[in-house]
Amino acid sequence: MSKITAYTAATRFDSGDKLLKDGTNGTKIITAANAAVEFAGLVSSINHRNVYRGKSLGSTITDDQKTAISEGTFDDLFIGDYWTINSLRYRIADMDYWYNTGASMPRTHHLVIVPDSLGITAVMNSSSVTDGGYVGSEMYTTTSPSVYESLYEVFGDSIFAHEEYLTNAVTSGYPSGAAWYDSQVELMNEIMVFGCLISAASNTGTGIASHTVDKQQLSLFRLNPLMMNIRVGYWLRDVVSSKNFAIAYGSGSAGYDVASNSYEVRPVFGITG
Repeated sequence: MSKITAYTAATRFDSGDKLLKDGTNGTKIITAANAAVEFAGLVSSINHRNVYRGKSLGSTITDDQKTAISEGTFDDLFIGDYWTINSLRYRIADMDYWYNTGASMPRTHHLVIVPDSLGITAVMNSSSVTDGGYVGSEMYTTTSPSVYESLYEVFGDSIFAHEEYLTNAVTSGYPSGAAWYDSQVELMNEIMVFGCLISAASNTGTGIASHTVDKQQLSLFRLNPLMMNIRVGYWLRDVVSSKNFAIAYGSGSAGYDVASNSYEVRPVFGITG
């Protein structure tokens, strides 16, 4: 067998290149693409949220995957990975995003899921008003419960319950009231999608407009901004004015529209093991 120095030098890996690994399970080969992902994941369990893979995970959550979630190892789970269930893609958007947040500060390991599309459109309100903020909207009181029921049929008790600080009053077009609410399925806010407030009504001294536990961009959109753009507009929960809520437009732009127009419902929710 030749010494390793006798082989032709290379400066790059191809995804299909094979590497040799040796360990407790014997000597095996692994592709360079798989090795790259695994090396990143070995840094720490939470570092899985810093790797976009986008792999199909099948049509059901396995027992091994449930264990990896509940134990917080996130073994063989990475950002962008997805399950295809009833022809819909449910994609991993982040990990432990709500860990130790909210009034009760849950310490439950979880995945954050954002579907590519549910194919559901709805108005925020039947008239062009934002009275009552997000919590007072028909989206929250009528549409979201039915969306939750459909998601519960897929994920059951695995859906992660946590707490969100949500707007419940609007004065002169600005959020003027908010409170803690039990949350299972919500619309995303601008920060989760874009990483900052863009159209949302600015702080008027009440602190309501920017008070949220959803204070950082989801890893899905941070690592792969293309995932923001599904070619149809979808509602975000931020109040923009007395008539408008925020939107991620199908054109790829950030914007807003009157509450009585209909756009895609693209929810965010968590699952545990």
